[in-house]
Amino acid sequence: MRLRFITRVQIIFAFVLIFAAALMVRLYVVQVVDGEAYVREAQGQYVRPNHIIFDRGDIFFRDNEGRLVGGATVRAGYFLAINPMQIHDPERVYNDLSRYLELDREDFIERASRPDDPYEEIARRIPQDIAEQVTALGIPGVRMYRERWRQYPGDSLAAHTLGFIAYGEDGHERTGRYGLERYYNDVLRRDEQRITINFFAELFSNITDVVRAEERTRAGSVVTSIEPSVQLFLERELAELTARWDSRSSGAIIIDPTDGKIYALAIDPSFDVNTFGSADPERFRNPLVQNVYEMGSIIKPLTIAIGLDTDVIRADTTYYDSGVYAVDGFRISNYDGRGRGEVDMQAALNNSLNTGMAYIVERTGKERFRDYMLSFGIGTETGIDLPGEIPGLVDNLNSPRSVEYATASFGQGIALTPVATVRALSALANGGHLITPHVGHEIRYENGTVHPITFPRGDQVITPETSEEITRMLVNTVDDALRGGAFKNERYAIAAKTGTAQIARSDARGYYDDRYMHTFFGYFPAFEPRFLVFYYTLEPKRNIRYASETLTEPFMHTVNYLINYYDIPPDR
Repeated sequence: MRLRFITRVQIIFAFVLIFAAALMVRLYVVQVVDGEAYVREAQGQYVRPNHIIFDRGDIFFRDNEGRLVGGATVRAGYFLAINPMQIHDPERVYNDLSRYLELDREDFIERASRPDDPYEEIARRIPQDIAEQVTALGIPGVRMYRERWRQYPGDSLAAHTLGFIAYGEDGHERTGRYGLERYYNDVLRRDEQRITINFFAELFSNITDVVRAEERTRAGSVVTSIEPSVQLFLERELAELTARWDSRSSGAIIIDPTDGKIYALAIDPSFDVNTFGSADPERFRNPLVQNVYEMGSIIKPLTIAIGLDTDVIRADTTYYDSGVYAVDGFRISNYDGRGRGEVDMQAALNNSLNTGMAYIVERTGKERFRDYMLSFGIGTETGIDLPGEIPGLVDNLNSPRSVEYATASFGQGIALTPVATVRALSALANGGHLITPHVGHEIRYENGTVHPITFPRGDQVITPETSEEITRMLVNTVDDALRGGAFKNERYAIAAKTGTAQIARSDARGYYDDRYMHTFFGYFPAFEPRFLVFYYTLEPKRNIRYASETLTEPFMHTVNYLINYYDIPPDR
């Protein structure tokens, strides 16, 4: 027993000696081998407040070949600081530095002349080659320090989707604000580390690594479904649209209607994410998910699909159109007030007749019509992976008055976000099920694992047969009715519909007589759709009333671009 005790003591003593020896070696390295470097660091810390090493995960776009393109990255460079206490000739120092840097002379001279000030930051985000040239000057009191910052290589490209980072409420840690930067902040964020590390942190730095190991397993970069070339095309098309018609604003979405993958989201006017501090904060809001609008006649295909799915109509079902439809003592009129006599449902769709939609609601019944409309998700959030989404305003579908259902059937009296509208309309294209619109594709964690971002298939809201029939009807609308059939594509079947909605007054009940919301949606190839494209433009001027005049060309330009870019084979 005594021998065993002595053996244990000897083993413990050996471990103590080994640890002491390791500690002495480490002390020798820190104090002797690296001593001069630590002295320089200590001197730098005297004149410089603790500086933070910024780090954050990247956000990537994916091009048509699957290659990653940086949307939000971290860039490294230098910033210049001076110690005015060591500068004796500010004018000369300014002249030397201004050969390499753009400096405000008056500001520099004033700051460099403060006799009791040990630290002033002068210039930031300096490239390495410039930093090396300035350092080579060897000017006393002038030093370069490494820094890292968030960079958005595309400037304004996908600004509303990316968002940006800024200091949080505590004023210390930078955090995601708006867009993907905010939605995926927990994945993208990193604990900020101080450049100046004290002696014991350096001595036991491996312990810090162990403590942070769990955090690193949750840290990663986000790969999106945004295709940068498509995004750039859409933004340019949208900017031209807004400028041409002097609209208040415009927006557009390109999505795969079968699975909800978004290729492009665009809003005009936009802003440069790299200089967001100088932009109007009102532009940071994403109206595609945070604003609701009365969408007008692009809701009519949903109403017709409900009529088809409930077997109360077929495409050839007829009714008498007198130009008005009486409901609860109100008169529902067509957009032009004209009647067209005996017409079928295809004609009602082609001519965008409000009376035809009111007829369907009457035959379907208020409760069944409401249940169907709500099943398209128009009153709920879509679950898109962007922050701030709001649900639609659909209280009119709970009204006891029949007139509210009649107006809802042609897109007035209910207000939806553009992304919720796109989700509902996608069900017409994809065989009848709901999708979850999304921009996230996968997360690439720092530990090397890749996690696909998946979204479940939604409810089946109409039958595949109804989806096919309403698609056939929408193709007929494009071929025969859209601008008199001028935009029929002989090689591709395109299903589409325009919408023009009056805008509700902000100061009283009712609608403005001269303000409109124009919308346009369509998908193609119609019976095996690859893309659904949605456009809106708000309050276009220049005496333009109908969406067919403002949005047909942008929509068709987009269709042709996507057909060529993705080399889509014809279906006719």
